[in-house]
Amino acid sequence: MDNQLLNHESSIQRIALVVLATFFAVFLAVLGIYQLSASSPYVRDVMSHQGDSIQGHAIFLMNCAGCHGTEANGWVGPSLREVSSRKSKVGIIHQVTSGKTPPMPQFQPSAQEMADLLSYLNSL
Repeated sequence: MDNQLLNHESSIQRIALVVLATFFAVFLAVLGIYQLSASSPYVRDVMSHQGDSIQGHAIFLMNCAGCHGTEANGWVGPSLREVSSRKSKVGIIHQVTSGKTPPMPQFQPSAQEMADLLSYLNSL
């Protein structure tokens, strides 16, 4: 009898964990959609473009490598290796375009250039 009771409690716990995980996943998806929809028209425009990492690398070399190094390992600015695991695409866009982190200058690439740069940064 005790064994049946333990199995029943175990099943209830598994169901509760699945429900909680599902709720959390849905919450994160809704939050992501809200963040994108609440974003500026520029961010939405960037996200609508397919990025080209080769073009993004060229943009990086011209505009970012002076501080972040040609291999994005950091120099004056921090390393950008695996930056996409630390920052969301929207966060990276705001970081690049805001210039609010001295000494990083404000940089306003076109939507396609930003999409290309995101693609390159994602490949690091």
